[in-house]
Amino acid sequence: MILIKSKNEIDLIRKSCEIVAETLQLVKSYAKPGMTTLELDKLAEDYIRSSGGIPAFKGYSQGEGIPFPGTLCMSIDEEVVHGIPGERKLVEGEILSIDVGVLKNNYYGDAALSVAVGEISEDKKLLMKVTEESLYKGIEQAVAGNRIGDISNAVQTHAESFGFSIVRELCGHGVGRHLHEEPQIMNFGRKNTGPKIKNGMTLAIEPMINFGKHHVVVAPDGWTVKTADGSPSAHFEHSIAIINGKPEILTVT
Repeated sequence: MILIKSKNEIDLIRKSCEIVAETLQLVKSYAKPGMTTLELDKLAEDYIRSSGGIPAFKGYSQGEGIPFPGTLCMSIDEEVVHGIPGERKLVEGEILSIDVGVLKNNYYGDAALSVAVGEISEDKKLLMKVTEESLYKGIEQAVAGNRIGDISNAVQTHAESFGFSIVRELCGHGVGRHLHEEPQIMNFGRKNTGPKIKNGMTLAIEPMINFGKHHVVVAPDGWTVKTADGSPSAHFEHSIAIINGKPEILTVT
């Protein structure tokens, strides 16, 4: 069931999303060569808690799986999503994808971005640029009366026009009362398919786009998703609300 939110609920979701956006910008500013992903994770957790929020990912589990140990998902180069923070130091030329969720006042916000660690290759710059553009192409389609497939198709069309590939096993989702709600928002699909978009929906749209093939594998840690061919990947995400028929991005500073 797709949950339609009241104005008051959207205002509460917006507060969580503000902390998400601020956390991402804080971590981005410290994502330099030599920093460990664990150091960045601690920075994020301290900021979220000092802002009255709770890290939504920490302790999150999928069924019988291992609870996620970090505040942030920190994924480097061929790691698509769900990378676990640790002692690995960032190296010049890498792409770091940062994903964070926050719970405050019983409502969730969720967003992600990819950043360049120092100077990166032109190929990686293009991958990041196109992935972020794909996100906004998808958001443009999130208007009342359209369907979820219109978002999916817009993301796919833009990314594939540059020869990049869409991760098929992972998708965006509803967000708000729960971290993951209906509907699923695939990053590929056909126009005019799927549930109709309505006022009061709150959605997390998140393209995950690979430089090479779309196939992915899960690492032995049970969480980290990697490209099967070792090619780099990028990830951008915003939480939005459909208000007066149009999408409003909630995860902005």
